[in-house]
Amino acid sequence: MSQLDKEQEQGQEQQANDGPEKKGYIKVKWIYIVLGALALVLLTVGATVYLLTEKAQSKSGSGGSLLSTNTDGDFSKLYEVYNTLENYYFEDVDEEALVNGAINGMVESLDDPYSDFMSTDEATSFHESISSSFEGIGAEIQQENDQIVIVSPIKGAPAEEAGLKAGDMILEVDGESLQGMSSSNAVLLIRGEKGTKVTLTIQRPGQSDTMKVEIVRDTIPIETVYTETVSNNIEKIQITSFSEHTAEELEKALKSAEKDGAKGIILDLRQNPGGLLDQAQEIANMFVDEGKILYQVEYRNGNKEVTKATGNGYKVSLPTTVLIDEGSASASEIVAAALKESADIPLVGMKSFGKGTVQSAQDFTDGSNLKFTTAKWLTPDGNWIHKKGISPDVKAELPEYANLTYVDPEKEWKEGTSSADIENIEKMLEALGFNPGKVDTSYDAATASAVKQFQKDQGIKQTGIVTGETTTKLMNELREKINSDDPQVEAAVKELK
Repeated sequence: MSQLDKEQEQGQEQQANDGPEKKGYIKVKWIYIVLGALALVLLTVGATVYLLTEKAQSKSGSGGSLLSTNTDGDFSKLYEVYNTLENYYFEDVDEEALVNGAINGMVESLDDPYSDFMSTDEATSFHESISSSFEGIGAEIQQENDQIVIVSPIKGAPAEEAGLKAGDMILEVDGESLQGMSSSNAVLLIRGEKGTKVTLTIQRPGQSDTMKVEIVRDTIPIETVYTETVSNNIEKIQITSFSEHTAEELEKALKSAEKDGAKGIILDLRQNPGGLLDQAQEIANMFVDEGKILYQVEYRNGNKEVTKATGNGYKVSLPTTVLIDEGSASASEIVAAALKESADIPLVGMKSFGKGTVQSAQDFTDGSNLKFTTAKWLTPDGNWIHKKGISPDVKAELPEYANLTYVDPEKEWKEGTSSADIENIEKMLEALGFNPGKVDTSYDAATASAVKQFQKDQGIKQTGIVTGETTTKLMNELREKINSDDPQVEAAVKELK
């Protein structure tokens, strides 16, 4: 009951007591007055709840599926708060914002980084992420312990070009803190029109200093399958995410490899943050024999739903290995586990991310969206890999220089300066075959000499100063070296042979 309703009731009671006192009459009249007053109050409360529910439905566009399903118990408190704020807050309130805020509060109370309520704008970004293309930096993110963490950058996207890696925490976007912000809200800040710039403040695990990374947004095409011949007719096929047409793209790539005489396949799921479950199921089905388990889904009542491979569609006949790493999550882990446990296909690389839950998304008529966890998924053998990951059969690490941090091209380093970034620069030079002398935080004559030699080889002015074009070329050359000298791919080739 609202404060206003209580005042009305008190006024009615006072009026009844002020009436003439007539023996044998007032007692009977008082009963009727009390019953009538009580009926009026209940009618008022019922009307308030009904009108509030109707208003919430019309404002949220949810068709009543969220706020009108239960008006008993603690939900009455929700309506009282809404009614009180709408009537007595010192300024006009945004009714839609109140409803969305209440829903957000319910979802956040689950303490589940994979459940999220999205406003109309946020939901639009969510749907874009699985469509043909969108504009932004190209990185999958999630909320983890009130921080926004990169699950993995998309291949060839600005985020990868800038050197962002799985596990990097995004602390700020253009100076605005993301502390406690939902991943959906963070996406709205990070994304933007092609050609615009965004500056991210990044904290890399294991490093005390933060770094500011300026990225130019671009169109991010959702092309998810990339093919490359790596050794002796062995084709490496990389899947960067599981979007609407990934299974179709992969089937074309596999058939093309077979036609070209490939002797083996390396399925590269590294830095793959996941995506659509139906695509993972279709892809796993290509490698697993009919009747064997692809994955299991366990609901909160303990019931399990087992999905098995069918005899329908294309089946891979070539020997295969799978590459995974700490950026392989969700749908990519479903595929990796299915191939490992039901097709005896070896996994090579590093332990995967460890996401063992299934999400569903419900759209509402106003364009908002609720993404929420509905079940656990289990491997064919019944293992739940959540927060544990999948261990590879053959462990293979990338070299230390693959984890060097981003260097800002806008800054300038020259002889006589000192910075933690200089140690990074010297490690890059060393990895590329140049001798910077002692690797430390001081820019000395040996460092300047190595920089001049690098500049000469790249055909740029030999200043001995690291800035602008020199910085960009240094990072690009290192990236090319990482791609060409890949010990994880070498380990996968060896396993195939």
